[in-house]
Amino acid sequence: MFRNISFLAVGIFFGITMTKSEAISWYRILEMFRFESFHMYGIIGVAVAGSAFVIWLMKYTQMKTLDDKLVVVPNPMQLNVKRHLLAGSIFGLGWALIGSCPGPIYVLLGNGYSILLLVLVGALAGVLAYGAFGQKLPH
Repeated sequence: MFRNISFLAVGIFFGITMTKSEAISWYRILEMFRFESFHMYGIIGVAVAGSAFVIWLMKYTQMKTLDDKLVVVPNPMQLNVKRHLLAGSIFGLGWALIGSCPGPIYVLLGNGYSILLLVLVGALAGVLAYGAFGQKLPH
């Protein structure tokens, strides 16, 4: 029960943060892709720096999951650069075309933009397709 309530609290905090920072604004995203404003780059930079700090803190304190397993963060030197560049490019293309990356889809729905239900259905279809065919794809 506590686990679900904590997820709900984090989701509400995420939604409020995304809305108040205007990170869900299509115009802000357009400004970013046109290099007209620093606003979104600032938000992304703070998120990256904050995430780096949290990962360092998890490694330093040897944090464990709710199931009492040690949190393991993969070594970034083991990443497949070619694969991740391709995946990032596809992600960025989808972000530019839709005007939203996956997390803010839920925030936009919560803000009353019901047209994003189509985007959510497409995203979920992509996840299901990858789940079905992912093992057959080159990794």
